[in-house]
Amino acid sequence: MDAADIHIRRLTPADAALYRGIRLEGLNCNPEAFGSTFEAEFAKPLAWFFDRLSTTQIFGAFNGPALLWGMYVRPSARGTGVARRLVEAVIDYARPRVELIQLSVVMGNEPARRLYARLGFVEYGIERNSLKHDGRYYDEILMAKDLTAVSPQDAMSVPVADDMLGSNGSAMSIELAPPSVG
Repeated sequence: MDAADIHIRRLTPADAALYRGIRLEGLNCNPEAFGSTFEAEFAKPLAWFFDRLSTTQIFGAFNGPALLWGMYVRPSARGTGVARRLVEAVIDYARPRVELIQLSVVMGNEPARRLYARLGFVEYGIERNSLKHDGRYYDEILMAKDLTAVSPQDAMSVPVADDMLGSNGSAMSIELAPPSVG
């Protein structure tokens, strides 16, 4: 697979079946990285995934019939630059809309942690015992990227309010935090 042949775009409700498939694959192959379980999401009707895509900004990478979304990258596509392109697409989409992007990554997922750091995300905390799979707890590293920063040095000091320290428990989603009002 060549990263130059990959098309990145925002998923629409019409992608619900593909989205469900890759989400279930991620939950099945890397359950420790998610705040949900394969069993819980397998039981959800396709309409649930349709609704989620109607209200959430989720990006996918397409190469023929293959779909990559969030930050689960199929093993055959790893090391090709697809993950970087997905995150860059999210940053480009978010820049005119929000001031801060927050995400979480499971402790021990060093390739993802390095990727986010290279793209300007900084660590601001650890959520202990954030995820539980097969009786084992996993910590998540909380990271943020300030989209108002003008220089790399500015990006290193991300102001984080107490109300922005929460995590939705999904290590694969990138949440867009709306600008603060007032």
